[in-house]
Amino acid sequence: MKTIVVCLAAAALSGAAFAQNSASHDSHYPAGVKTVQASNALAKGEVRKVDKEAGKITIKHGPIENLGMPPMTMAYRVKDPAILGQLKVGDKIDFAADKVNGAYTVTQIKPAK
Repeated sequence: MKTIVVCLAAAALSGAAFAQNSASHDSHYPAGVKTVQASNALAKGEVRKVDKEAGKITIKHGPIENLGMPPMTMAYRVKDPAILGQLKVGDKIDFAADKVNGAYTVTQIKPAK
C-alpha cells in the first residue's frame, strides 16, 4: 500500500512539472535542442532569376533563420511584385522571407551593404 501511495505522489508531482513546461514550445524538444525563433534578421542572397509574370524571384541564399532553412537556391513568391522591376540577375540582396498562405514568400528586399 505504501508503494502505491509513493508512486501516486511521484506521478502527481511529475504531472505538475510537465504542466509548467508544456506552455513553452521548446518543451517539445529534448534538452539541448535549440528551436528556431522568429527573427527580424535579413538573409543574404544573390538574385539568380526574376520572373515578373509569375511574381517570383529565384535567390541563391545563406541560411534563413526564421524558417530554419539552410543555404540553397530557391524560387520565392514576392509580397510586392512591383519590386521585381528593380532587380536583375546577379544583384546582391538582403531579404526577409516567411510562409504566407502556405507559400514561401519574400516579404522585404533591399540592396546588400
